[in-house]
Amino acid sequence: MTDTSTPSAEQSSEETASATAAESAGTEETKKSESATTDSDLFRQSEVAADYVEGLLDILDYDGDIDELVSAGRPMVEVVGGRLQPLVGQRGATLEALQELTRLAIFRATGSPSRLLLDIGGYRATRRKELTAVARNAVEKVKEHGDAIRLEPMSAFERKCVHDVVNAIPGVQSESEGVEPSRRIVVRPAD
Repeated sequence: MTDTSTPSAEQSSEETASATAAESAGTEETKKSESATTDSDLFRQSEVAADYVEGLLDILDYDGDIDELVSAGRPMVEVVGGRLQPLVGQRGATLEALQELTRLAIFRATGSPSRLLLDIGGYRATRRKELTAVARNAVEKVKEHGDAIRLEPMSAFERKCVHDVVNAIPGVQSESEGVEPSRRIVVRPAD
């Protein structure tokens, strides 16, 4: 004999709640396992990136020494040598493009997105120092005059450098506004 009765609303909602809770727990476990990237995974990403960059250097007939490392939970590749300025480009534009291509190569090889940081000829370290001075200057002006200051448009790397400096100083705050490639930072007194 077949049961043709319909379940009560209470049974139905309880079953739905149980199923939703089980799905939610499974999704949380999946997110945790996806976000838990080990140091060996990060080093593998830097190795893939180094191989890719080395191939590009060979094609372009540029000489450079390539260092692969993991720093602050990010894979990094640094290229040092002479005659590398064309690979950096104006205000780091070529470097940013090469970084994105290298991240795509990592994704193709590993199936995981990467937060790789590529540096060529020490450009990022030099630019970080310049941006620290820009940020401190903006903070001084904001504290002195009390008015918000809008900085020039910057890349994501540059904005992060400025945010880090501004957010470490009490009495001021920073936020990004606008849309790429014209996204910029506004420094203002803290609320």
